[in-house]
Amino acid sequence: MSPIQQVLIVGATHGNEFTGAYVIKKLEQYPNRIRRSTFETLTLLANPQAFAQSRRYVDTDLNRCFRQQDLQDLTRSAYEEIRAREINALFGKRGKTPVDVILDLHTTTASMSLTVIIDSHPFNLRLAAYLQQINPSVKVFVLPKLEDGYSGLPSICGLGCTIEVGAVAPGVLQAEPFQQTEALIDHALDYLEYHNRGEVPLLGRVLTAYQQVGTIDYPRNTADEIEAMIHPQLQFKDYEPLHPGDLMFLLLSGEEIAYTGHETVYPVFINEAAYYEKGIAMVLTQKQQFELVTT
Repeated sequence: MSPIQQVLIVGATHGNEFTGAYVIKKLEQYPNRIRRSTFETLTLLANPQAFAQSRRYVDTDLNRCFRQQDLQDLTRSAYEEIRAREINALFGKRGKTPVDVILDLHTTTASMSLTVIIDSHPFNLRLAAYLQQINPSVKVFVLPKLEDGYSGLPSICGLGCTIEVGAVAPGVLQAEPFQQTEALIDHALDYLEYHNRGEVPLLGRVLTAYQQVGTIDYPRNTADEIEAMIHPQLQFKDYEPLHPGDLMFLLLSGEEIAYTGHETVYPVFINEAAYYEKGIAMVLTQKQQFELVTT
């Protein structure tokens, strides 16, 4: 694999996720923190209008605007759709300043601690394995393979990851998640430096990660209104096993609803505030082992 030449660190893809936004502001004030000898590191405040308004987005979710067919559709005129084309024109594979790796900084209201979100590209698996080796509390979430491609911002270059830290309330800046995000950035940049020098530390043969297998919405009534909440036994239990028959939801009536699947799964993004509009109460994953191979 060719050496990494350009790295992009992105904050405020969602404007009310202040951790990433203020990490970017700090890095712009202290660029030496991200300077490495073998590649250049750039920074980007992805959704400045939403950030200025302390909103997740202005018109539509920016992190759902980067599928290639959407980027090529010039009739899309929402602010975030236009912004996605601008970002792609700057940093995408055919952009003015194409980057090789993207680190996209996010927070979640779910209790996901330190999570690295990647696709299953061998390079990304090895990067995540290194981050987990440095900090064993890091969880790795692997996106499903999609025929029409990914819609998230990192997909414009293919390599890198999303750093997700939680639980953090929207529009709030907290010191510990801020410091955790900074540390993961430092470790990721170190790994890229090792990669360029041919000095990648020894990793295990496999990476244990959580691969998305589906989503579940809240129970709804005939008017499509939510009529249940996450069951207290499941709330705050991200990455813990959910067995068939375990309780999932508590109806407003007091009735309990159990998980009816046939195999154990590991829910994440449980009760994520931003996912109510997307019809997602939680994302279901399976714990899997991925073979680590060189690229």
